[in-house]
Amino acid sequence: MIISDWLALGAVVICLMLSFFFSGSETALTAASKARMHALEKNGDARAALVNRMMALRERLIGGILLGNNLVNIAASSLATGLLLDWFGTAGIAYATIGMTAVIVIFSEVLPKTIAINHPERVALAVARPIRFAVGLFGPLTLAIETLVRRLLRVIGLEVGKTRSVLSGAEELRGAVDLLHREGSVVKDERDMLGGLLDLNELEVSDIMVHRTKIMSLDLDEPPDQLVREVLASPFTRIPLWRDKPDNIVGVLHVKDLLRELQALGNDVAQLDIEKIAAEPWFVPDVTTLADQLKAFRRRKQHFALVVDEYGEVMGLVTLEDILEEIVGDIADEHDVAFTGARRHPDGSVNVEGSVAIRDLNRAMGWALPDEEATTLAGLVIHEARIIPEPGQAFIFHGFRFQIMRKQRNRITLIRVVPLDAARLPPAAAVRVRRVQA
Repeated sequence: MIISDWLALGAVVICLMLSFFFSGSETALTAASKARMHALEKNGDARAALVNRMMALRERLIGGILLGNNLVNIAASSLATGLLLDWFGTAGIAYATIGMTAVIVIFSEVLPKTIAINHPERVALAVARPIRFAVGLFGPLTLAIETLVRRLLRVIGLEVGKTRSVLSGAEELRGAVDLLHREGSVVKDERDMLGGLLDLNELEVSDIMVHRTKIMSLDLDEPPDQLVREVLASPFTRIPLWRDKPDNIVGVLHVKDLLRELQALGNDVAQLDIEKIAAEPWFVPDVTTLADQLKAFRRRKQHFALVVDEYGEVMGLVTLEDILEEIVGDIADEHDVAFTGARRHPDGSVNVEGSVAIRDLNRAMGWALPDEEATTLAGLVIHEARIIPEPGQAFIFHGFRFQIMRKQRNRITLIRVVPLDAARLPPAAAVRVRRVQA
């Protein structure tokens, strides 16, 4: 071979190396996590800041990379074709076409993109400065191409930059968390906490409230000594007070206020006027979102509210702890009464109390029962069955078999649930359900 052939062959190799560089850079810069780059920039990484600036001008970045990649690919193919024509005559065209196609696809496309897709952040940081130079070098031509492309798209009715994501920010975050959980980067507890935080704007207080049938309350018409005994027997620090009927809540008693009053009276229970030391009840609509209720708790410096429906009837109560438990899971202290809302049997079935919240059951068991139409498991069975079932009846829906085990009047109190897909069964464990009052 003469010197010119060696020079041409060296130019082909250099063009292929540049193609390798451009292909890997394109994949890395488009696949790199914006969140990680933003975190690195906040920590003072100048290369990450450069990557973020280039990604903000994505059209110009991609245009510059593609322009450079195509130029070196065409140059490599042209030089190789000329060499092979000199060596093999007209047959060299076929050799050049087959050979350069294989080399470009394998070594200039698949190989660099595979490396970049497996280490996008690392590669993006490494190529940031060279790519900025290349994009700047091809800047004027890239701008011309970008303008032409925009006009062509406008002709067919597409406006660049006008599209919007079909997913909300919360949905995108939830999808990212689920993906990281499947990849093993986020454990189940962390996923549940992040998911609970994202759900605060979607859930209403009626979804997590303690139903009125489970509220521990006091009748103000009872003698003071009897009321004190009931307060001492209760595990709660705040107790609603009612008169005439349980729905007529007239105050909320705090145990500390009771103790202070008893001390002031010299422990003379006969002189105790509980209604005088009770706080005014705070009523909130059942459609209040958890995010708004959390803000209201912080603003009023309270963490106990009664939930009412559109007719003003008391539906239940909600506490600050209930909202926090939606984020961090069950919070138990030494005064909580241990309660097992569901228990697994060796055959894979799970006995669940009808009052257990579907959301709590899904979180504890790893299931995905829908909670849009019903809050509790009993409510879900009634909604799907369209009847109030009797003990012994069984239904199959949402991939589970539900058998009614026990019923009191019109309330379903115990249900046996059997997942039809055994692969969905997690290790045997009891489900703890949060306590029912503050």
